[in-house]
Amino acid sequence: MNLEQIFQRFSPTPGAPLPVGLVGAGEFGATFVAQAARMDGLQVIAVCDRDTARARAAVLAAGIAPSQVRVCASLAEARAAGQAGAVAVLTSAQDMVQLPLRAVLEATGDPEAAAATALAAIEAGRHVVIATKEAEIVVGAELAQRAFERKVVYSPVDGDQPSLLIGLVGWARMLRLPIVCAGKSSESDFVWDAEAGTVTAWARAEAAPGYRQAFTASDFALAQRHTLSFARTTVPDLCEMGIVANHTGLMPDCSTLHAPIARTIELPSLFRPREQGGLLAGSGRVDMFNCLRRPDELSFAGGVFVVVQAPDEATGRLFAAKGIPTCPQYRHVLLHNPVHLLGAEAAASVLAAAQLGCSTGGTEVKPRVDLVAHAERNLEAGEVLTIGARHEIPGIGYRLEPARALHEQAPVPYYLAVGGRIRRTVRRGEPLLGGDVDLRQGSVLLRLRQAQDARFFAA
Repeated sequence: MNLEQIFQRFSPTPGAPLPVGLVGAGEFGATFVAQAARMDGLQVIAVCDRDTARARAAVLAAGIAPSQVRVCASLAEARAAGQAGAVAVLTSAQDMVQLPLRAVLEATGDPEAAAATALAAIEAGRHVVIATKEAEIVVGAELAQRAFERKVVYSPVDGDQPSLLIGLVGWARMLRLPIVCAGKSSESDFVWDAEAGTVTAWARAEAAPGYRQAFTASDFALAQRHTLSFARTTVPDLCEMGIVANHTGLMPDCSTLHAPIARTIELPSLFRPREQGGLLAGSGRVDMFNCLRRPDELSFAGGVFVVVQAPDEATGRLFAAKGIPTCPQYRHVLLHNPVHLLGAEAAASVLAAAQLGCSTGGTEVKPRVDLVAHAERNLEAGEVLTIGARHEIPGIGYRLEPARALHEQAPVPYYLAVGGRIRRTVRRGEPLLGGDVDLRQGSVLLRLRQAQDARFFAA
């Protein structure tokens, strides 16, 4: 598919510099600013971050002259910077969305801040592309509906796995290739060192007896592989697969995902129904895997895939002859994209919203699943839950379960619990229920979630 031609043909203003703003000048946001400076069609006129020095550095690194970057203390100063042709750097996202922007890229990683920015941008009539999955998994359906009502676009972002996987799912559906499973790999490959007899993942090596068989035999059982102590899932993994479920209708096969340690070529055999030799209870699932490979094999860390049914055995054999991984019976086929390019790729979603009026997400976003919290240790009354490294809440586990309205007896959405105060003791292994925690009052994320519940679960 020639995307360049599609944008040129169907955009009302192909190549015209469309003014956009960025909220969050971290790693993801900085790469977007640099990429936008190289492209026709996008002009970053404002960057918002609590750390204005970091935001200014991102703009300068994109090649903008220092004289054309202004740190602004107010909306009036930001407007004056724009009239002078300079990039405004400011700390208030609420001010930034009042500038003459076509679209806002939200990339803070903070669920509360992201929800507030997205809501303000939609109410100001701006398209919103969101990279903060921690907000999307809690209130994405509500924000999508509000954007629709205001005739603007709300979209996940290419450059991150959910949007890229939704796109791969849409492509397979357009070709009428039935999807058995859609998923991603973990952020770290599991790299086998034959000489040392170790597997390295997450920057450490561990002895891996028997792993040589994974590359020399077909009977190296998954149970043997799972003796390694590495975690096979993280909170972001399940969060991302929950987002894909809400955008596509493909559902988790189990609440923790299967997440096998597997070679890429094994995926069409593993991610098929059990009666055909796979792991799944049925078709139309989301899941993930941990990519086991040799040092000389292609990385899959952070990539996405779909396993589809071949049209027939003959076509499956043809695919296999072309080097495309299939199951031994040639009926299940792997299609994959092994990379995501962070902010450099985010421009595709921003352009789709600003030029074509299209989201790179699903066509019908619903709260189908929630990422929910449970106690991994005893939680005592009075504790306040805070977000830590790798977007995890210390002491809080995570699962994917069918979405439900907030209630004292319903599990609390994982990222909605951030900032909440434990009301009564919760024992290790128990779910964190609505009655167990006082959620942060005045929270935009909570207000949007309550509105989403009323919209979708009123009955």
